[in-house]
Amino acid sequence: MPLLQFDVIQGRSESELKTLLDAAHRAVLAAFKVPERDRYQIVHENKGYQMVFEDTGLGLQRTDNLVMVRVFTSPRSSEQKQFFMAELCREFKESCGILPSDVMITFITNEKGDWSFGNGVAQYLTGEL
Repeated sequence: MPLLQFDVIQGRSESELKTLLDAAHRAVLAAFKVPERDRYQIVHENKGYQMVFEDTGLGLQRTDNLVMVRVFTSPRSSEQKQFFMAELCREFKESCGILPSDVMITFITNEKGDWSFGNGVAQYLTGEL
């Protein structure tokens, strides 16, 4: 855990999406120190007109390489979040050619008891995790 959801404009190849997901997982490992197989990722592909991301007055230039990342996670420190954001942008730029101005990230925080990894059991509460 965490669970990452990505919204992208359709048109990337399977290989490009795999590279993007691998890059994001490296950022998760570096920032949150989770086990290697603690990997939960979902990609949603959208038509260009279905994603409207302006710049909130920051002067950001967006392209069709835009990636919106939602991070569902138990509470993380501000330092961990900021490190993850920077690391994810670095990974995306180096591995995928995605500019940091095309990366938007948000954290959705929940508690450990809000997760079931299978079998209808809250494994964090039962002590299995």
